[in-house]
Amino acid sequence: MAFEKMIKNAFEESENNCRFGDTLEEIKEIQDYIKNAQKIYIPNKNGIKVKVLNQVLSEYNLHTAEILHINTNIADTSRIPALAKAYMALDQSDADLIIARGRLGIPGSGSLLIFIDNKGRILTCGTSPSHAIHQKPIEEAVYNEACEALEKIGFEK
Repeated sequence: MAFEKMIKNAFEESENNCRFGDTLEEIKEIQDYIKNAQKIYIPNKNGIKVKVLNQVLSEYNLHTAEILHINTNIADTSRIPALAKAYMALDQSDADLIIARGRLGIPGSGSLLIFIDNKGRILTCGTSPSHAIHQKPIEEAVYNEACEALEKIGFEK
């Protein structure tokens, strides 16, 4: 089943009250989309997250990502800053896949690392509690969130 057809089918199932949860075929389509993504961008002001994310992508045999140098500070004024950063990157690139990380919600809510496709649809994500709680270096938190996101949709090292 093709990625777009899978999304359409799931929508129609929901519309017709006959959707009973995710299927292995749907998960496989998401995996295939991520595996086939050639232009992967990470919106970031520095390369710290990019280096860690590329390490994770490599460990899962996925294509490496490039930094998309944009100032995402304004995203922190939105309700879901990580998603706002992802959409900013999508609007300023020709990406197949965007991986963005930022605050989950209001200050103190923790972090969200999100994978979105070229239409802005969420593929998967990983989360961390607030840094004030976990006290991990950013590299470790990003690494754990990225692994969680990929393993959530069945990727294995």
